[in-house]
Amino acid sequence: MVAQTNIGRVREKNEDAFALCPDLNYPNWNQSVAETDLGPKGTLLVVVDGMGGACSGEVASWLALESIRDTFNPSDLNLILNSWEKVGPFLQYAVTKADRCINDYMYAHPETIGMGTTIVICWIIGDRAYVAWCGDSRCYVFNPNTGLKALTKDHSYVQELIDQGTLTEEEAMRHPDSSLITRGLGDFGTPAQADVTVHFIQPNDMFLLCSDGLCGYCTNRWIEDVVRYYYNNIDVCCNKLVELALNTGGYDNICIALALVGDETNPQLHSSRIGQFFTSLFSSRQV
Repeated sequence: MVAQTNIGRVREKNEDAFALCPDLNYPNWNQSVAETDLGPKGTLLVVVDGMGGACSGEVASWLALESIRDTFNPSDLNLILNSWEKVGPFLQYAVTKADRCINDYMYAHPETIGMGTTIVICWIIGDRAYVAWCGDSRCYVFNPNTGLKALTKDHSYVQELIDQGTLTEEEAMRHPDSSLITRGLGDFGTPAQADVTVHFIQPNDMFLLCSDGLCGYCTNRWIEDVVRYYYNNIDVCCNKLVELALNTGGYDNICIALALVGDETNPQLHSSRIGQFFTSLFSSRQV
Protein backbone atom coordinates (compact mmCIF):
# COMPACT_ATOMS: atom_id res chain seq x y z
CA MET A 1 0.00 0.00 0.00
CA VAL A 2 1.45 3.35 -1.08
CA ALA A 3 -0.26 6.71 -0.67
CA GLN A 4 0.54 10.23 -1.75
CA THR A 5 -1.32 13.30 -2.94
CA ASN A 6 -0.45 15.97 -5.47
CA ILE A 7 -0.84 19.71 -5.00
CA GLY A 8 -1.53 20.23 -8.71
CA ARG A 9 -0.22 23.07 -10.88
CA VAL A 10 -2.20 26.02 -9.53
CA ARG A 11 -2.99 25.78 -5.81
CA GLU A 12 -0.60 27.16 -3.20
CA LYS A 13 -1.31 24.41 -0.68
CA ASN A 14 -2.72 20.91 -0.63
CA GLU A 15 -6.07 20.41 1.10
CA ASP A 16 -6.56 16.83 -0.13
CA ALA A 17 -5.55 13.93 2.10
CA PHE A 18 -6.04 10.21 2.64
CA ALA A 19 -6.09 7.49 5.27
CA LEU A 20 -5.41 3.81 4.61
CA CYS A 21 -5.51 0.79 6.88
CA PRO A 22 -4.76 -2.62 5.34
CA ASP A 23 -6.02 -4.55 8.37
CA LEU A 24 -8.44 -2.96 10.83
CA ASN A 25 -7.86 -5.83 13.23
CA TYR A 26 -4.27 -4.60 13.70
CA PRO A 27 -4.46 -0.95 12.64
CA ASN A 28 -1.28 0.45 11.16
CA TRP A 29 -2.52 3.51 9.34
CA ASN A 30 -0.92 4.40 6.00
CA GLN A 31 1.32 1.34 6.17
CA SER A 32 3.04 0.46 2.90
CA VAL A 33 2.37 -3.13 1.80
CA ALA A 34 2.46 -4.86 -1.58
CA GLU A 35 -0.53 -7.08 -0.79
CA THR A 36 -2.46 -8.31 2.21
CA ASP A 37 -4.91 -10.99 3.24
CA LEU A 38 -8.19 -9.43 4.21
CA GLY A 39 -8.74 -9.84 7.95
CA PRO A 40 -12.09 -10.27 9.70
CA LYS A 41 -12.49 -6.53 10.27
CA GLY A 42 -11.57 -5.66 6.71
CA THR A 43 -9.51 -2.87 5.23
CA LEU A 44 -10.31 0.82 4.96
CA LEU A 45 -9.56 3.51 2.43
CA VAL A 46 -10.56 7.18 2.82
CA VAL A 47 -10.09 10.24 0.61
CA VAL A 48 -10.96 13.76 1.76
CA ASP A 49 -10.93 17.06 -0.12
CA GLY A 50 -10.64 20.06 2.18
CA MET A 51 -12.31 23.34 1.30
CA GLY A 52 -11.79 26.86 2.50
CA GLY A 53 -8.50 28.10 1.14
CA ALA A 54 -7.45 30.78 3.61
CA CYS A 55 -9.98 29.28 6.05
CA SER A 56 -7.84 26.18 6.62
CA GLY A 57 -9.35 23.51 4.39
CA GLU A 58 -6.32 21.35 5.10
CA VAL A 59 -7.21 21.46 8.80
CA ALA A 60 -10.73 20.26 8.07
CA SER A 61 -9.45 17.32 6.04
CA TRP A 62 -6.94 16.43 8.76
CA LEU A 63 -9.63 16.58 11.48
CA ALA A 64 -11.91 14.33 9.42
CA LEU A 65 -9.22 11.69 9.03
CA GLU A 66 -8.27 11.84 12.70
CA SER A 67 -11.91 11.28 13.60
CA ILE A 68 -12.21 8.33 11.20
CA ARG A 69 -9.11 6.70 12.65
CA ASP A 70 -10.55 7.08 16.15
CA THR A 71 -13.98 5.75 15.12
CA PHE A 72 -12.56 2.62 13.49
CA ASN A 73 -11.00 1.38 16.71
CA PRO A 74 -10.79 -2.43 16.39
CA SER A 75 -12.28 -2.97 19.84
CA ASP A 76 -15.43 -1.11 18.76
CA LEU A 77 -15.93 -3.01 15.51
CA ASN A 78 -16.88 -6.44 16.87
CA LEU A 79 -20.45 -5.44 17.64
CA ILE A 80 -20.83 -3.71 14.26
CA LEU A 81 -19.65 -6.75 12.35
CA ASN A 82 -22.15 -9.05 14.05
CA SER A 83 -24.64 -7.99 11.39
CA TRP A 84 -24.28 -6.61 7.87
CA GLU A 85 -27.24 -4.34 8.61
CA LYS A 86 -25.16 -2.36 11.11
CA VAL A 87 -22.35 -1.48 8.69
CA GLY A 88 -24.17 1.24 6.75
CA PRO A 89 -25.46 3.13 9.81
CA PHE A 90 -22.01 2.86 11.39
CA LEU A 91 -20.43 4.51 8.34
CA GLN A 92 -23.01 7.29 8.49
CA TYR A 93 -22.23 7.74 12.19
CA ALA A 94 -18.50 7.93 11.37
CA VAL A 95 -19.14 10.77 8.91
CA THR A 96 -21.45 12.59 11.35
CA LYS A 97 -18.83 12.31 14.09
CA ALA A 98 -16.14 13.73 11.79
CA ASP A 99 -18.48 16.60 10.94
CA ARG A 100 -18.95 17.38 14.65
CA CYS A 101 -15.20 17.36 15.19
CA ILE A 102 -14.76 19.98 12.49
CA ASN A 103 -17.58 22.15 13.84
CA ASP A 104 -16.23 21.92 17.39
CA TYR A 105 -12.82 23.03 16.14
CA MET A 106 -14.32 26.03 14.36
CA TYR A 107 -16.18 27.07 17.51
CA ALA A 108 -12.89 26.98 19.40
CA HIS A 109 -10.91 28.64 16.59
CA PRO A 110 -13.15 31.26 14.93
CA GLU A 111 -10.43 32.13 12.42
CA THR A 112 -11.12 28.78 10.72
CA ILE A 113 -14.86 29.34 10.26
CA GLY A 114 -15.69 28.55 6.65
CA MET A 115 -13.51 25.48 6.34
CA GLY A 116 -14.96 22.12 5.39
CA THR A 117 -14.27 18.91 3.53
CA THR A 118 -15.81 16.24 1.38
CA ILE A 119 -15.25 12.59 2.23
CA VAL A 120 -15.48 9.19 0.57
CA ILE A 121 -14.88 5.94 2.46
CA CYS A 122 -14.49 2.41 1.10
CA TRP A 123 -14.65 -0.37 3.70
CA ILE A 124 -13.83 -3.76 2.17
CA ILE A 125 -15.14 -6.62 4.30
CA GLY A 126 -15.21 -10.19 3.02
CA ASP A 127 -17.06 -10.25 -0.29
CA ARG A 128 -18.47 -6.73 0.03
CA ALA A 129 -17.30 -3.17 -0.33
CA TYR A 130 -19.29 -0.60 1.61
CA VAL A 131 -18.94 2.94 0.32
CA ALA A 132 -20.02 6.09 2.19
CA TRP A 133 -19.66 9.62 0.88
CA CYS A 134 -20.63 13.23 1.48
CA GLY A 135 -19.77 15.76 -1.23
CA ASP A 136 -18.27 15.22 -4.67
CA SER A 137 -15.29 12.96 -3.99
CA ARG A 138 -15.99 9.68 -5.74
CA CYS A 139 -15.58 5.92 -5.62
CA TYR A 140 -15.52 3.86 -8.82
CA VAL A 141 -15.17 0.14 -9.43
CA PHE A 142 -13.51 -1.16 -12.57
CA ASN A 143 -13.65 -4.72 -13.83
CA PRO A 144 -12.05 -5.84 -17.11
CA ASN A 145 -15.30 -7.59 -18.04
CA THR A 146 -17.74 -4.79 -17.24
CA GLY A 147 -15.72 -1.57 -17.42
CA LEU A 148 -15.84 1.44 -15.09
CA LYS A 149 -18.84 2.10 -12.86
CA ALA A 150 -19.39 4.95 -10.42
CA LEU A 151 -20.49 3.69 -7.02
CA THR A 152 -21.15 7.22 -5.73
CA LYS A 153 -23.30 10.07 -6.98
CA ASP A 154 -22.04 13.61 -6.40
CA HIS A 155 -23.78 15.82 -3.88
CA SER A 156 -23.45 18.89 -6.09
CA TYR A 157 -25.46 21.56 -7.85
CA VAL A 158 -24.50 20.36 -11.32
CA GLN A 159 -25.45 16.78 -10.43
CA GLU A 160 -28.93 18.05 -9.64
CA LEU A 161 -29.03 19.66 -13.10
CA ILE A 162 -27.91 16.37 -14.64
CA ASP A 163 -30.68 14.56 -12.75
CA GLN A 164 -33.18 17.09 -14.10
CA GLY A 165 -31.96 16.42 -17.63
CA THR A 166 -30.82 20.00 -18.25
CA LEU A 167 -27.10 19.18 -18.43
CA THR A 168 -25.02 16.30 -19.70
CA GLU A 169 -22.12 15.04 -17.60
CA GLU A 170 -19.57 16.66 -19.91
CA GLU A 171 -21.49 19.98 -19.93
CA ALA A 172 -21.58 19.86 -16.13
CA MET A 173 -17.78 19.75 -16.01
CA ARG A 174 -17.64 23.07 -17.88
CA HIS A 175 -20.41 24.72 -15.85
CA PRO A 176 -19.27 27.80 -13.87
CA ASP A 177 -20.76 26.29 -10.68
CA SER A 178 -19.26 22.84 -11.20
CA SER A 179 -17.44 23.02 -7.84
CA LEU A 180 -20.56 23.94 -5.82
CA ILE A 181 -21.43 21.06 -3.50
CA THR A 182 -24.76 20.57 -1.75
CA ARG A 183 -23.42 18.42 1.11
CA GLY A 184 -20.18 18.42 3.03
CA LEU A 185 -18.57 18.32 6.44
CA GLY A 186 -18.20 21.60 8.35
CA ASP A 187 -21.49 23.34 7.52
CA PHE A 188 -22.80 24.85 10.76
CA GLY A 189 -26.36 25.03 9.49
CA THR A 190 -26.68 21.51 8.09
CA PRO A 191 -25.34 18.36 9.78
CA ALA A 192 -23.40 16.13 7.41
CA GLN A 193 -25.49 13.39 5.84
CA ALA A 194 -23.64 10.57 4.12
CA ASP A 195 -25.09 8.21 1.55
CA VAL A 196 -24.04 4.55 1.69
CA THR A 197 -24.00 1.83 -0.95
CA VAL A 198 -22.73 -1.75 -1.01
CA HIS A 199 -20.97 -3.50 -3.87
CA PHE A 200 -20.60 -7.28 -3.98
CA ILE A 201 -17.00 -7.85 -5.00
CA GLN A 202 -16.14 -9.76 -8.15
CA PRO A 203 -12.70 -11.24 -8.87
CA ASN A 204 -10.41 -8.66 -10.50
CA ASP A 205 -12.42 -5.67 -9.27
CA MET A 206 -10.35 -2.51 -8.90
CA PHE A 207 -11.63 0.23 -6.58
CA LEU A 208 -10.72 3.83 -7.38
CA LEU A 209 -11.32 6.65 -4.91
CA CYS A 210 -10.52 10.22 -5.91
CA SER A 211 -11.07 13.86 -5.18
CA ASP A 212 -12.52 16.12 -7.86
CA GLY A 213 -8.99 17.08 -8.86
CA LEU A 214 -9.34 14.02 -11.10
CA CYS A 215 -13.04 13.46 -11.76
CA GLY A 216 -13.88 17.16 -11.91
CA TYR A 217 -11.65 17.70 -14.94
CA CYS A 218 -11.43 14.27 -16.59
CA THR A 219 -14.42 12.45 -18.03
CA ASN A 220 -15.30 8.95 -16.93
CA ARG A 221 -14.34 7.76 -20.40
CA TRP A 222 -10.82 9.21 -20.06
CA ILE A 223 -10.45 7.68 -16.62
CA GLU A 224 -11.65 4.28 -17.84
CA ASP A 225 -9.27 4.35 -20.81
CA VAL A 226 -6.29 4.87 -18.49
CA VAL A 227 -7.43 2.24 -15.99
CA ARG A 228 -8.08 -0.36 -18.69
CA TYR A 229 -4.73 0.23 -20.40
CA TYR A 230 -2.63 0.11 -17.22
CA TYR A 231 -4.81 -2.27 -15.21
CA ASN A 232 -2.13 -4.97 -14.99
CA ASN A 233 0.28 -2.61 -13.22
CA ILE A 234 -1.68 -0.82 -10.54
CA ASP A 235 1.22 1.39 -9.44
CA VAL A 236 1.76 2.70 -12.96
CA CYS A 237 -2.00 2.97 -13.41
CA CYS A 238 -2.29 5.35 -10.49
CA ASN A 239 0.67 7.41 -11.68
CA LYS A 240 -0.95 7.72 -15.09
CA LEU A 241 -4.23 8.89 -13.55
CA VAL A 242 -2.38 11.64 -11.72
CA GLU A 243 -0.60 12.50 -14.96
CA LEU A 244 -3.99 12.67 -16.70
CA ALA A 245 -5.28 15.14 -14.11
CA LEU A 246 -2.14 17.26 -14.38
CA ASN A 247 -2.28 17.25 -18.16
CA THR A 248 -5.82 18.65 -18.10
CA GLY A 249 -4.42 21.65 -16.23
CA GLY A 250 -3.88 20.45 -12.67
CA TYR A 251 -6.23 23.19 -11.51
CA ASP A 252 -6.99 21.50 -8.20
CA ASN A 253 -5.29 19.27 -5.66
CA ILE A 254 -5.34 15.60 -6.67
CA CYS A 255 -5.89 12.55 -4.49
CA ILE A 256 -6.31 9.05 -5.90
CA ALA A 257 -6.47 5.62 -4.29
CA LEU A 258 -6.59 2.20 -5.95
CA ALA A 259 -7.35 -1.23 -4.50
CA LEU A 260 -7.18 -4.33 -6.71
CA VAL A 261 -8.88 -7.58 -5.71
CA GLY A 262 -6.96 -10.56 -7.08
CA ASP A 263 -8.61 -13.31 -9.12
CA GLU A 264 -7.92 -15.80 -6.34
CA THR A 265 -10.56 -14.12 -4.20
CA ASN A 266 -12.85 -16.48 -2.37
CA PRO A 267 -16.34 -14.95 -2.31
CA GLN A 268 -16.99 -16.36 1.13
CA LEU A 269 -16.96 -13.93 4.05
CA HIS A 270 -13.53 -13.11 5.49
CA SER A 271 -11.63 -15.07 2.81
CA SER A 272 -10.71 -12.31 0.40
CA ARG A 273 -7.22 -11.20 -0.56
CA ILE A 274 -6.52 -7.64 -1.62
CA GLY A 275 -3.63 -7.78 -4.05
CA GLN A 276 -1.28 -4.89 -4.85
CA PHE A 277 -3.21 -2.37 -2.76
CA PHE A 278 -1.78 0.98 -3.76
CA THR A 279 -2.45 4.65 -3.84
CA SER A 280 -0.02 6.71 -5.78
CA LEU A 281 -0.21 10.41 -6.11
CA PHE A 282 3.03 12.32 -6.05
CA SER A 283 4.61 14.69 -3.57
CA SER A 284 3.13 16.66 -0.73
CA ARG A 285 2.37 15.84 2.84
CA GLN A 286 1.01 12.70 4.40
CA VAL A 287 -1.82 13.20 6.88
